[in-house]
Amino acid sequence: MKVFIIGASGLVGSNCLSYFKEKKWDVVGTYFSYPAKDTFFFDTLNLNNSDNYDVRAFRPDVLLHCGALTHVDYCEHHEAESYDKTVLSTKNIITLSKELNAKVVFISTDYIFDGKEGPYEETAVPNALSVYGKHKLEAEQAVLAADSNNIVIRITNVYGDEERGKNFIARIIEQIKAAQKLQLKLPIDQYSTPINAHDIAKCLFLLLKDNKNGVYNISSTDYMNRVQLALTILKYFPHAAYDLFPLTTQEINAPAARPLQGGLKNKKFMQAYPDFQFSTVDDYVRKKC
Repeated sequence: MKVFIIGASGLVGSNCLSYFKEKKWDVVGTYFSYPAKDTFFFDTLNLNNSDNYDVRAFRPDVLLHCGALTHVDYCEHHEAESYDKTVLSTKNIITLSKELNAKVVFISTDYIFDGKEGPYEETAVPNALSVYGKHKLEAEQAVLAADSNNIVIRITNVYGDEERGKNFIARIIEQIKAAQKLQLKLPIDQYSTPINAHDIAKCLFLLLKDNKNGVYNISSTDYMNRVQLALTILKYFPHAAYDLFPLTTQEINAPAARPLQGGLKNKKFMQAYPDFQFSTVDDYVRKKC
């Protein structure tokens, strides 16, 4: 299998890059703004950029689109940039996929839902509240409409190992180990299903290997709010210094609306792979102690 990973310098993309290579697939990973180790430049907004990795010469079977503008509040005030980096980039990848006869895999989110009745199955009716969610929904719909063989996976609250350690759990652990006092102002009413990026890579490997298509939710067994998530981490570091302020989403008053009762159900994936074992937040943090 030949896989071209767009956004391989990020959390999901980097885990896919390393795991697919471990499985002896022929994989190329790219970056746009951050040149992570073993990645090549690729601009999805200009497929003919002379600095781009020569994807046409590589002739991949799969274009895995992990590149994204994921700062939800930033997207709310930069709608045009959000559209370009989420929707337009995806449409360009679809165009490229038709030229190369390649399958597209798009990474979506539970932010396409309004958070009134989560966690959600694949068949739930979307109702995005934010610019970020609306653009993710538009992009995934374009991918699914372009070819019935394409895949959309929905994930949320991703954590795990990455070069920059940007994710919530990694940042907390890093600050604790640096003996920094944590100031945690966290929403107590936003629920989601945290998922390890390494598990996402393992799931995608199976879906691609078996030539699956359509929408798959990828989630573990954890279902918790941000306060519970922080406390799950902190219990492994009893000497950590921190102030924790549980707040409602209304009190936080962020620019972008969030789905409160969010998260995803992985029933469809588990029916296909009943022996798959997801890891948990506890599993990950124990290894980092």
